[in-house]
Amino acid sequence: MPNPKRKHSKTRRDKRRTHYKATAPTVSVCSNCGSSVKYHRVCPECGFYRGKLAIEKKTSA
Repeated sequence: MPNPKRKHSKTRRDKRRTHYKATAPTVSVCSNCGSSVKYHRVCPECGFYRGKLAIEKKTSA
């Protein structure tokens, strides 16, 4: 197995790692209730997706 002949500097290592970034998820607003929802997912608050009821939410009573 080949091994490096010289130690890579911290700068060189850090330059390689600059592309490993955390990105915030893209969030939209629910058209039915106005809560924030991830794109292409059913609203966890009301159960609507693209203006139509997708999941019947149970009411706590």
